[in-house]
Amino acid sequence: MLLVCPHCGTRNRVPDERLADDPTCGRCGQPVAPRQPVALGDADLSAYLQGTEAPVLVDFWAAWCGPCRSYAPHFAQLAQARPDLRFVKVDSDAAPQSSAALQIRSIPTTLLFVGGREVARQSGAMTAAQLGVWVDSTLRR
Repeated sequence: MLLVCPHCGTRNRVPDERLADDPTCGRCGQPVAPRQPVALGDADLSAYLQGTEAPVLVDFWAAWCGPCRSYAPHFAQLAQARPDLRFVKVDSDAAPQSSAALQIRSIPTTLLFVGGREVARQSGAMTAAQLGVWVDSTLRR
């Protein structure tokens, strides 16, 4: 599976069975499949989504948003439990181009990408269990 390093943008090939082994980037040595959400913005979100073969969950949020703050621990909790998924946080205020391009109208909004293409979106905060059910039901389609 190809994974884009969230730190330097290098594409890395990682065997599926090694995703849970905390693989590191061949270029910068940083984790390419971290067990916590990574922060991306306008400069790197598109390349990350296009170059990563694993399903990617993207949480659009803002620091001033109460529901976003309550959702963050649940998003992080699922990231710990699901090494088969990549988790990205995008501050919608700091990434206006990405927010506009993906037509983010409310926050928090969670998008699921597979193969660089958006396959589902959900607005509003969820628990980790609800998020996991939503992802699994979408991926089974």
